[in-house]
Amino acid sequence: MTRRIAFLSNPRSGVGDGHQGRDLVIRHLRAGGAEVTDVVGHDAAESLALVRRAVGDGVDTVVVSGGDGLIHLAVQALAGSGTALGIVPAGTGNDAARAFGLPLDDPMAAAAVVVRNRRRGVDLARSGDSWYLTVLATGFDALVAKRGGELRWPRNNLRYTVAVARELPRFRPLRYTLSLDGRERTLDAMFVSVANTDYFGGGMRIGAGAACDDGLLDVVIVKPMSRLSLVRFFPTVNTGQHVHNPAYERIRARSVTIAITPPVTSYADGERFGEVPLTVECIPGALQVLT
Repeated sequence: MTRRIAFLSNPRSGVGDGHQGRDLVIRHLRAGGAEVTDVVGHDAAESLALVRRAVGDGVDTVVVSGGDGLIHLAVQALAGSGTALGIVPAGTGNDAARAFGLPLDDPMAAAAVVVRNRRRGVDLARSGDSWYLTVLATGFDALVAKRGGELRWPRNNLRYTVAVARELPRFRPLRYTLSLDGRERTLDAMFVSVANTDYFGGGMRIGAGAACDDGLLDVVIVKPMSRLSLVRFFPTVNTGQHVHNPAYERIRARSVTIAITPPVTSYADGERFGEVPLTVECIPGALQVLT
């Protein structure tokens, strides 16, 4: 039986040299024996509707040619469906692709992973009707995600460093109330991240050690520290050495409810996710990923 693939790309960007690079990847997938339908929406709502339709029509795989935001969109349609996610990285952060060890700078190598068609069942995090794959940010990390997403310069991952510098002067620790599998705790923190995978913010390993197939979420707490200490903290997140900082704490839980004073907007997979308070739960094996 011929394998059916829906190929989702961002109309404002492409693989390699724009549409030419995207077309090369599609030709490679077709040469591998797949029937490929090119899916390009004019906006996020149309793209999501097209992916939902493709999943409903029974495609085997949805291949996303884009960054974490486009993957986040596709996950809303793929969660629990059994349809696999393939990734050809073409974004700025590429944290989902990085988490699965996929080629970041070689679209044809990423396409070869899709052709190989090796599936891996992974967990997703769910809050209400919304899903995410990588990390939920709820404090200073959410402000950095928001600011980084708004910056048009620099175009590489350094924009998150710029975002830290711009948000830091006015930030104060937040008062959190957490319920971890029903156990309540109140504390002050710079931020609390809820990680399903290692990476956020373009390669920062805030969830270092998180496993996306253990049925648990890694709740990362960064306790109050001076601004200078926070500036020194972020470079260690890139290497995962932040786990040795006394201000760092990690708790694993199946479900976490987060309330914050003052309230903030959370970000997940680098995208605006929802207003806090919210509850996040781990849904084991909710997504099939090609690795």
